Amino acid sequence: MTNGHARTGRAWFGSIIALVAVTIGLFMLRDALDKAHVALVLLLVVLGGSAAGGRMLGIVLALAGFLIFDWLFLPPFATLVVADPLDWLVLVAFLATGVVAAELLTRAQREADEAHRRAEEVAQLTARAQADAAHAEALREADQLKDALLATVSHDLRTPLTTIRGLAHDMARDGDDRALVIEEEVDRLNRLVTDLLDLSRLEAGGMPLALALNTADELMGATLQRVSGAAAGRAIRAALDPDDPLLIGTFDLAHSVRILGNLLENALKYAPVDAPIDFTVVREGPMLVFRVADRGPGVPEEERERIFAPFHRASTARPDVGSSGLGLAIARGLAEAQGGSLTMEKREGGGSVFALRLPAADLIDTFETG
Repeated sequence: MTNGHARTGRAWFGSIIALVAVTIGLFMLRDALDKAHVALVLLLVVLGGSAAGGRMLGIVLALAGFLIFDWLFLPPFATLVVADPLDWLVLVAFLATGVVAAELLTRAQREADEAHRRAEEVAQLTARAQADAAHAEALREADQLKDALLATVSHDLRTPLTTIRGLAHDMARDGDDRALVIEEEVDRLNRLVTDLLDLSRLEAGGMPLALALNTADELMGATLQRVSGAAAGRAIRAALDPDDPLLIGTFDLAHSVRILGNLLENALKYAPVDAPIDFTVVREGPMLVFRVADRGPGVPEEERERIFAPFHRASTARPDVGSSGLGLAIARGLAEAQGGSLTMEKREGGGSVFALRLPAADLIDTFETG
């Protein structure tokens, strides 16, 4: 038996005992009592039972009190006959009052229980919100500590790397063949340190920008020159918008070259050697859209946003492709810092299309600036 059933059982038992005890007491004083006295005392039993056991117990007690009132306290006694018609008014008023009181008490108790339940829910939600807020604050502090650690470590690594490069240079002059390997590894570590430092600056909102009016063909030409070594003669099909070849935008030229260079270098790493890479630009509304499209393995749908997270590499990436997983995170951060965006879409027929959007400008802006 559950606690609720046990409590209800005790309420019924106690109410019946109380009704019997009150009836005996009233019967012993019947000659000295008025009808109103009897009705009020029996009504108290009904109200107590309703409060303890609910509506059904209150109605049962009201019906029992109605019969007891008629049988023992209204002449002729020991019968259900009512001699005085006005006594019917007393009986009906007693029964109606008992039933209505039972209903009202039950409803009030139900509302009180509901209010108590809601108060508990609010307390639980408040406690959960406080815990979530504390967790969020802890995460924020941990993120700030991570950024500070990255910035400090990146900065402090530059000095020993410079020293190692100098020693390697001295070794090369002495004819040591290992010097070239050391210098290559130092360069790789320097790029990683630079990426870590730039990532911490982007996340802290402290990356310096030189926003200016630049042309799309200048940006594409500088990017192609940057990746010419990595391309090693592979086909990169660059094309301006034939309908509007003189496209102008407001962006940081150096940072934008870095973004597009990263995208082209990734395409060269992952795309088949015999598959050309398409490098195009068009104007779409207020934005210049530079697209780098390859025929590589592509990126699964569930990873299309995760590839822009720091240190994440797509599951389709070859294990022999050297990558720290920072390039796309930095590229997106640089794009957004300039008021643009960087997204990736699936290419029809296989491969990926990365789209860099940068704010466009009109010729009139160029004249006014000049």
